[in-house]
Amino acid sequence: MIPRPLRPLGILGLERGLPPGATPPAPVPGSMLDPATFDFPIISEIVEGAWVENVVRADPALETAFVVAARRLVERGAAVVSSTCGFSIRHQAAVAAAVEAPVVMSSLLLIPVLLRQLAPSAKIAVLTYDSTHCSEELLGVDDPADRARVVIGGIEGGKFWHDELKRPAPPIDVAAIEADVGACVARLCAAHREIAVILFECAGFPAVAPAIRRQAKLPVYDITSLCRLAMASVA
Repeated sequence: MIPRPLRPLGILGLERGLPPGATPPAPVPGSMLDPATFDFPIISEIVEGAWVENVVRADPALETAFVVAARRLVERGAAVVSSTCGFSIRHQAAVAAAVEAPVVMSSLLLIPVLLRQLAPSAKIAVLTYDSTHCSEELLGVDDPADRARVVIGGIEGGKFWHDELKRPAPPIDVAAIEADVGACVARLCAAHREIAVILFECAGFPAVAPAIRRQAKLPVYDITSLCRLAMASVA
């Protein structure tokens, strides 16, 4: 029997501000848009008008654009829909209602699962692009006791944070991400000895996950972890 071709993961990407006709930089190894990251194909669509700045800051006008782009992905054969920005979890419900495919917009969807994976005294460190905008409703945690187990740290003000706000955005500086994320993890772990798991909100962070696992000696989850789980569930 000839195996059926694998259906792709559909990825919603943000505007990068490249001039028309310009060749985008090669994707960073280990990133969502690197074909070598997964053992299944990927396809992508840009969400019109969605920039890092207005997605992170919760522009409600973007919801229609997210839905339109997600529908295009499913029309092109996407088996699962995800995104390159964890803050797009704000559009999870709208996109899931609009397409007939599993939707996993953000690694933040994993928080309730990870809380139950750990001992009641253990904590999760959520590493985010910008902790000042990682508000309570994004976490999906209603129980105050569970919420007390979620510690949030961000890299706002760092080089990667500044670079992603530029138009066009420069090529991704992996060394800068590793330095900023590593420093944030060290601060959080020093302040909260109960941290047992690290969750990356930002879809730019998976490229440094191996380095952070070695540094912290803790499990690290990110959006690629969730995408693999979702894709493993579909035919």
